[in-house]
Amino acid sequence: MAKVIGIDTCIFATVFSGTGDFFEPSKKILEKVQAAKWLGVFSGIGLIELLTGPKQVGDFDLAKKYKMVLTQFPHLKIVNLSEAIIDRASDLRALYKLSTPDAIHVATAIESGAEQFVTNDKALRKIKEIEVLFFEC
Repeated sequence: MAKVIGIDTCIFATVFSGTGDFFEPSKKILEKVQAAKWLGVFSGIGLIELLTGPKQVGDFDLAKKYKMVLTQFPHLKIVNLSEAIIDRASDLRALYKLSTPDAIHVATAIESGAEQFVTNDKALRKIKEIEVLFFEC
């Protein structure tokens, strides 16, 4: 059975941009998910984050493309809020003083059975409930 990994928005944002020092590591993460070496879980809030930028500049075609790529990405499960995720996110927020989006991302990974969470958010290094893999995105 493939390892389950939680994916933060920055991984997709870096690959979608096609540039940056951490494009290759981010691309490799998504290639592992695409090849079913890992099963990816991604919070529905990440869709909001990724679609907002193109919509802010009026590029609704790009937003539509991003949504299509994400919703059809092989071996990636987009997980919406559940009562368990809400409870876990509020616990994480209270314990670590995380932002609501960060708490939701991590709670989604934990509640989905992920072994690790990949991010670039330094504030998440203090989390003990899941192993956080830190990539500069």
